[in-house]
Amino acid sequence: MAGPLRSFLDLSAAHPFPLHNLPFSAGIPLGQASPRCVSRLGDFIIDLGAMEQRGLFADILQEQVFGRETLNVYMAKGRGIWRAVRARLQALFSAENATIRDNEDLKKAVLSPVSDFKYSMPVNIPNYTDFYASKNHAYNVGVMFRGPENALQPNWTRLPVGYHGRASSVRLSGTPVIRPKGQVKPPDAPDSLYRPCSRLDFELEVGFFVGGPGNELGHPMTVAEAKEAIFGCVLLNDWSARDIQNWEYVPLGPFTSKNFITTISPWIVTLEALEPFKVPLPPQEPEPLEYLRDMELGAYDVKLKVKLRTGEMEEGAVISESNLKYLYWSFGQQLAHHTVSGCNMLPGDLLGTGTISGTTPQSLGCLLEMSQNGKQSLTLPNGQTRTFLQDGDELTLEGECLGEGYVVGFGQCSSVVRPALP
Repeated sequence: MAGPLRSFLDLSAAHPFPLHNLPFSAGIPLGQASPRCVSRLGDFIIDLGAMEQRGLFADILQEQVFGRETLNVYMAKGRGIWRAVRARLQALFSAENATIRDNEDLKKAVLSPVSDFKYSMPVNIPNYTDFYASKNHAYNVGVMFRGPENALQPNWTRLPVGYHGRASSVRLSGTPVIRPKGQVKPPDAPDSLYRPCSRLDFELEVGFFVGGPGNELGHPMTVAEAKEAIFGCVLLNDWSARDIQNWEYVPLGPFTSKNFITTISPWIVTLEALEPFKVPLPPQEPEPLEYLRDMELGAYDVKLKVKLRTGEMEEGAVISESNLKYLYWSFGQQLAHHTVSGCNMLPGDLLGTGTISGTTPQSLGCLLEMSQNGKQSLTLPNGQTRTFLQDGDELTLEGECLGEGYVVGFGQCSSVVRPALP
């Protein structure tokens, strides 16, 4: 891994947003009237639109891409442009470069404290798809409902299983979760009932955004092409109403149990920032069909953490520590399979990995697994217990990569559960 890069901003080695990171988002800096595209360095927002206006990307970008409300136009440019912009940012904000460092007017125009910044949705998301790409999670859930002999369905190790989610209900961290209502069928009830969800769950996931021009309808992507089309990653919470899901998912899979909200973190960490943390995935057995073979089968060593804070707690308690490296199917395989029938992907499309669980009780990625479908309680440090989430609970996802003398962080993905509407 590369050693630490030095910025003219004073950053500690533990800060999650160093020069190695430079994630992307959108929002409104203090004094601006509308959202614009931004990056982040330390505790400062980099106004990419202001940099663009001052010609700092003039030799790279042939049209305005950052003075917009979302990143879609920039994301469509492809990896060559992404790398060039990233290199320019690293150069301009390095300790040795005087361009911004020694120009107070320019520094004031392009940098502002993150405390003076209001996030907005960084991407106009055309489509959202959620996969089921962690073998540990799929096996654990399968054992609960079908036993260890039939835990994995016959297709699971042959293709990345997924479902089409709802892009309109993807929301940024901080958006409350209103407890959904729906139709459920309790085991002791003679018929189905309409009532608030009683088994509200989180799912610890990573989402990845599609960039580049996309693929033409009817023309699948190869795994190699799919990898080149991935812009970057966010933390993703695929909120789940387990009692509603249990009644509705046969025969076509999740529907209203998943579409009420999906929460993402605001900062998109690029694959370039994650590249030093790439790790191999275990060999896949049986060997995938040719269109799914990934010659560099890998994921990223992203340490994932889940915190739960009840209304009676001052701070959240860590209830899970997992890792993105616990995937079975790679990002490239997931995206390639999504297009295998000719489905056309668009810049800004969001794909979720599915719940990421490790091999230990401390690394499970949802309460369904932790509570064994409500059969055992999770005890918190203050003595409170949970099988599923209650009103007033705050659930927070965190992620970081540990480099040699630096950290690449994702920030937080956090939401509070509100009561169902009357």
